[in-house]
Parts: sequence; C-alpha cells; structure tokens
Amino acid sequence: MRANGPRALTAAQQLVNLQGNSISIGTGILRRGRLVWDFDARPTPLSRCYRLRIVFRQDGAPQVFVIEPDLTELAEGRKLPHVYEQRPTRLCLYLPGAKEWNRSMKISETIVPWAILWLFYFEEWLASDEWKGGGVHPEVPRDRY
Repeated sequence: MRANGPRALTAAQQLVNLQGNSISIGTGILRRGRLVWDFDARPTPLSRCYRLRIVFRQDGAPQVFVIEPDLTELAEGRKLPHVYEQRPTRLCLYLPGAKEWNRSMKISETIVPWAILWLFYFEEWLASDEWKGGGVHPEVPRDRY
C-alpha cells in the first residue's frame, strides 16, 4: 500500500482478474492500457442472456455497455432508466465522485456484479415500470468517462 492509498490496478491486472472470475467468463482485448472485455450475464436462472462489454482505460473508470439484446427495443418506447446513454446502452452503476469505485478495485468483483444486479432491476422495471434499483443519476459530461 502506498502512502496515498492502494495502488491502481493496471488494465492487464484487470484482465487477469476478469479471466479468473466465474461470473465474467468471456473474451478480451488488451492494448496500450485499454481493456475491452465481453461476457454473457444472466441475472437469474429464468432471465434472458445479456451480452455485456466493459471498456476500461487505465487512467479512467470502466464503462459498461449492453451489446445484446437491444434494451431500447425491450423497453417498447419507454426511456431506459438509470443509464448514461440509451444507444449504445451504457449503464449507470455507481455515483461518480462518491468514492464507490476507484482504480484499485477489481472490476471483476465490483463492476461485474453491479452490472448483473442492474440487469435484475432492469427486468423488474420492464414488468412494473418502476425502477427499484435506487441510486442517483447525475448529469455527467460525455467526455468525463
């Protein structure tokens, strides 16, 4: 541990952690401090399968996109709740600036389970039209992440 806190994990370390996590089995590409990781997630045994993509730059925060299915189509005209972007659908998983996530944390142990939990609440929202996942959705400039 450094004097200012835990050391940030590199994109390569994040890749190794994702490869070793049974809930994020997938494929990835690592280039110059940038990691792209694709994996399938199923929030419950009765849920549909979702294809997620995590994009992580070593000096930034991970971004999570739902590749398949198209969530905007599943929403049938309703605006998706708790996302940064509708298309491509980029999930809002934590409050930036609130220190809920930092670069010393393993994506495989934070972002991956948070994304799967988000999908659980999304499926509940599809049925009830009420977002029960909580959280605050701040306005964040697109270039910040």
